[in-house]
Amino acid sequence: MAFDLDDLVACLTLAEGDDGLEGANLDIGYHRVFGGQILAQALHAAATATPDKSVKSMHVLFPREGDTAKPMQYRVTPLQAGRTFGTTEVVAHQDGKVVSAALVSVHADEDGLDRNDPPPPAGPPEDAVLADLGMVPWETRMVDGVDIADRSAGPAELRWWMRTPPVGDERALHQALLAHATDLTLIGTALRPFDGVSQADSTVTLHTAVTSHTLWFHRPFRVDGWLLVSQQAPVVAHGRSYGRGDVFAGDQLVASFAQEAMIRPMPAS
Repeated sequence: MAFDLDDLVACLTLAEGDDGLEGANLDIGYHRVFGGQILAQALHAAATATPDKSVKSMHVLFPREGDTAKPMQYRVTPLQAGRTFGTTEVVAHQDGKVVSAALVSVHADEDGLDRNDPPPPAGPPEDAVLADLGMVPWETRMVDGVDIADRSAGPAELRWWMRTPPVGDERALHQALLAHATDLTLIGTALRPFDGVSQADSTVTLHTAVTSHTLWFHRPFRVDGWLLVSQQAPVVAHGRSYGRGDVFAGDQLVASFAQEAMIRPMPAS
């Protein structure tokens, strides 16, 4: 991995470009832009455009891959702005071609009924095994020491802890960094039941790509405190996988996410 947390935070600040906003790409040592970067940039752009509200959900489609050698252009279009809710469209494109299209819903915080299901058993983060997730440039720990690159068959589930260094108090920044992290391990979770393959086989024997990703933010949270990510992938079929996850801060469910991805065997050379 050739980027760190400072690089990721810096790339969230979009500059005025020739066609809307322009964002730098992370150096991931690969030609394709990491989808988590696009999620984070699109979320932060929508939040910046609606400072009186916070992002409550976003649904993103990825019709084509992005090229790391070219800046990412973003068009931010307000679709509706009410007293408590609003909707913003954020389209990422390169060379006039759409790379991603996001619908972002924002909301002014309200008081009301409050409850959530409890988190799954995971033990304290200190008992989980330190892991290097590559695209996530901060501390991550796997519950039960699961190795997402292990090619032995296992259940289609994964629980892991994450915590960044201190990153300030901007709510949208915490949301954007979590969005970035949720893009990484659902394909690997979906592959766990298949003996002899793992996420490490992406671009080697498997062609994988995220086609859609959705996030919901239920409560404010901080990524520089421990968060438990609990995820499952209940189905792989017809060249596609579907996975979902919940994020807990202590006993509070603070966010949820879901993802569909393409998984294809690569043709023999």
